[in-house]
Order: sequence, then structure tokens, then C-alpha cells
Amino acid sequence: MKSLFPHEAFSGFGPSHIHPAGFVPAFADVRGRHATKLRAGIRTDAPRLPGIYGMIDRRGSLIYVGKAKSLRARLMSYFREQSRDPKAGRIISRTATIVWETATDEFAALIRELELIQRFRPRYNVQGQPGNRRYVYVCLGRPPAPTLFVTREPTGKEMACYGPLVGMARVRESVRRLNDLFRLRDCSQKQVMHFADQRALFELDLAPACLRHDIDTCLGPCAGLCSRRQYGKNLQALRNFLDGSDRQLLGDLETAMLKASADMEYEKAMVVRDKLDDLRRLTERLVWLKNARQDHSFIYPLEGADQRVVWYLIERGQVRAAVYPPRNGKSAKFVEGLLNQIYIDHHETTLMPRRQVDSVLLVAAWFRKRVEERTKCLPAAEARGVIDTFRNMPKS
Repeated sequence: MKSLFPHEAFSGFGPSHIHPAGFVPAFADVRGRHATKLRAGIRTDAPRLPGIYGMIDRRGSLIYVGKAKSLRARLMSYFREQSRDPKAGRIISRTATIVWETATDEFAALIRELELIQRFRPRYNVQGQPGNRRYVYVCLGRPPAPTLFVTREPTGKEMACYGPLVGMARVRESVRRLNDLFRLRDCSQKQVMHFADQRALFELDLAPACLRHDIDTCLGPCAGLCSRRQYGKNLQALRNFLDGSDRQLLGDLETAMLKASADMEYEKAMVVRDKLDDLRRLTERLVWLKNARQDHSFIYPLEGADQRVVWYLIERGQVRAAVYPPRNGKSAKFVEGLLNQIYIDHHETTLMPRRQVDSVLLVAAWFRKRVEERTKCLPAAEARGVIDTFRNMPKS
């Protein structure tokens, strides 16, 4: 009986940017209706090498992707009923075929795993699934009086964009507080602005469109109660705060909280404390994301299972390519071209696409857990020095 919906069977993992030119991963599979046959095939055929593996059900669908430092050891663990995770038992009970692909090293397997999860979206994988986390961005709108707002889909026309962040409700509350503290408008873009220094043919009798000016949380650009310069000054102060270059607001809030507490105005102290906690959480996350990208632009040399060194070209937290170090003039020219493309020709953007977030977090976590590995990394300029030593060597 034919299915109502077309079914596409798994036909291979496909190409990857994480494989250096010249590296051919070994691909193999084991098939069996029962776990005993799968286990026997793994025991015989699976290599003790790093790589990624996939579980395929009886319909031919890829239901899980994993990574391994040793493929044989990791896959054999699925058949140890007494010690395996309950989820592993559910996966293997639905598996008819196990496939694997070797990698140059554990780091390559880690990046390749995420790449495949994002490509195939296997139903038993949770981390790395596109759309699993609903990211939001904090954006500054367009002139004449930009305001801070939250969106899931930036258009690219915003004055500035920060994120991505998790938790729409919490981020919206932080944005509301920031608009109040920096006295920016939060009304619709359709609201007409009339700055104090804006000339008009006729004298206008303007009044604020809401109560925020009366309670001192808006400069009132809609009613000519501030100049463009005044509004721009507050706007720049907000940008400095979000960029992490000016933390004075946090200090002021902490001072106000301590003063209210000392004056036994405990309700006021709690209100200020909530503002402080919200904004600290927001800025710490933004600064962390910014540093995760800025601090991870280098070349990471790593010796693989075959004792060959691979250069991972990491730019703003993304593994852009993998390549073997130059050994002669021809390979030096090839590597130099990659470096130019990634570290010179690449156009920097402040907006981090949602699909890149998990990759940036993965790279940052790798080096956070392995501090000694960070000391091995080369700046692009130092790698060019290595290239220069091979540039004039013969191609053979």
C-alpha cells in the first residue's frame, strides 16, 4: 500500500566543508533485523577511529546522528542494556541499519554532527535542531526617532541588531525597561514625529500621544518636546550600553537599590533590583555572544588519528574550512587562497543568523573545556609566515 505522503530514504551523509581536500572518509554500514546481528557487525567492522554515525529505521529514515571519539566503542555501548541510557535503548530498538563515516579527529566529528543534524533533522536528536530554540533579536528601528524593539525576523533595515537571544517575554521586558530608562519612544512607526528644532510652516499645538512623557520615561519627540540632538544623544548612550562599552547604567541602578534599602524603602529597592537583574542578564548574554565571535578568529592546528595535522580555519566562531598545512608551492598557493577568502574577503556583519548560533556556541564550548588547545591556535598572519616558507618550493 502506497503512503499518502512521499518518503525519501536515506542515501548518504553528503559532502562536508569539514573534510580537508585529499581526505576521503571511510563510509560503511551494518544491517540487521535484530540487535544481535547489528552488534556482531559493529564488533567486526566498526573502526576505533573518530567519526559520526547514523541510525536508520526499517523505512529507511535517518532517525539519529551521533559523534564518537572511537566509533567502535561508542556504537558497542548501545547494546549494553544494563548501562546504556533509556533513550539509546529506544533508538536501537527502532534501528535496522547503522551507518558511519570516519573523521580526521574528534573536533571534526563534533562539527560534522551538528552539520548533519541541521541538514537531516533526525527526530531523536534534540540539540542542534533548527527551530528547536526560538531565537529573538533586539533591534533599533529606523529614523527619525528610532526605538528599541524585539523581533524574530530582522529585516536588515534596522539601525542596529543584537542577539540572537532566547525567551521572548523576558527580552521584551528588558527592552521595555531600556526604552524607559533611556527615554526613547515605544509607539508605532506610523506616529508622526515633531522635534523641537524642526521647522514648520504653521504653529502646531502638539501634545504627547501617551503618558510616558508625563512620567518621565520618554523625551516626547512626537510633541516637539526634545530636539533631534537630544534624542540622538540618548540613542547613542543606549547603543554604548548594548555594545558593552558603557556600564554606567548598571552602576547607577545598583547605587539606587542600595540607597533605597538603606532608607528602608524596601518595595522601591525590590523594583530597582528587578530592573538590575533583567538588564544584567541581557547585557551579559550580549557581551558573551559578542566575545564568542570576536575571540574565535584563528587557525586551529590539530593532529588527527592518522598523525596528519589539519588546519581548521575558524572565523567569528564559525569553522569555515579545513585544510592540510602547505607542504610545497602548489599547496601553499591553495591555502593562501582560502585564507584570503575567509579572513580578508569575508564581509563582517553584526547580525548572527540563527543557524550559526549553535555552531558558535559549540566552538566556544570546545575551547572553554580545553584551555590548553587555545594556546596552539595561530593568528592568520602567523599562518601566512608558514605559507611563505613553502611558496617558492617546487610543486612536486
